[in-house]
Amino acid sequence: MPGAQALEKKQKYFARLKDLARENRKVLLVNCDNVGSSQLQTIRRNLEGKATILMGKNTLIRKCLRELVPEISELDALIPLVRGNLGLIFTNGDLSEIRKVAEELRIAAPAKIGAISPKGIVVPAGPTGMEPTQTSFLQALNIASKIVRGQVEIVTDVEIIHAGDRVTSSAASLLQKLNIKPFSYGLSVETVYDNGTTYDAAILDIDDSKILGMFFAGVNKVASISLAVGYPTAASIPHTIANGFKNVIAVALETGYSFPEVEKVKAALANPGAGGAAPVAGGGSGGGGGGAAVVAKEPEPEPESSSKDADLGGGMFGGDDGW
Repeated sequence: MPGAQALEKKQKYFARLKDLARENRKVLLVNCDNVGSSQLQTIRRNLEGKATILMGKNTLIRKCLRELVPEISELDALIPLVRGNLGLIFTNGDLSEIRKVAEELRIAAPAKIGAISPKGIVVPAGPTGMEPTQTSFLQALNIASKIVRGQVEIVTDVEIIHAGDRVTSSAASLLQKLNIKPFSYGLSVETVYDNGTTYDAAILDIDDSKILGMFFAGVNKVASISLAVGYPTAASIPHTIANGFKNVIAVALETGYSFPEVEKVKAALANPGAGGAAPVAGGGSGGGGGGAAVVAKEPEPEPESSSKDADLGGGMFGGDDGW
């Protein structure tokens, strides 16, 4: 039977965890491997007022969450994720911001014997500050070296530990002699719980600009397909109207027919240096066909039209036979 003091401590922990779960709908599950108490306290201070970090035994956390499931059914999705050396960050704020604050404080650390390296460790070429008697030590590690000005110098860069390998005693000793601290430790967000939904922390890397970029790329593809097959959609209609207006401008320039928009184009063509290039309505389609491109040019002087030509022109643009 646990003592009265231990039982009271457990009850206080349960009460605090339940309060945090009731007050917050978002939880970041963070890996705490090799994170010291002083480092964790600094992170707590940085998150003060924004989020609360709670550490504890996984069995206690799971038991407490199960007791809360009848009250908050969404917490059932959080229970299977409580495993390994982790902590919980409760918040109602912006998850991306909280994650950034929690992960930004990392402390450099030496390579420990037997630890699994998350990345390849390279010893750079150059002077080492080691005495000439240490050349045999480097030879045992298959590292080419030479003696320059009374100290050992490594000839070329050497990767002594590959990603996923365990740190050997000789590699750890060499890194210590060279004062190289290849690892850094801090909190690492692994999973996100948000109002009953759980997902990988990598989702938080997708910001608004990426979402908008993917949306517009999809709209452009829809517009291109719609224009190519001749099927109108909300995405293709602006391009269809713009391409149709280009054709109207081109016909008007060739036939001498005038309306206010054509006059603006004619003015720009008559004096290109005044206002830059001639305005072209709309712009190109989103990657698809549809509409002839306007190659605007100054209409050549026309000879006097015969009465037949005049009648034809009037019929096309507003005469008795007009559209």
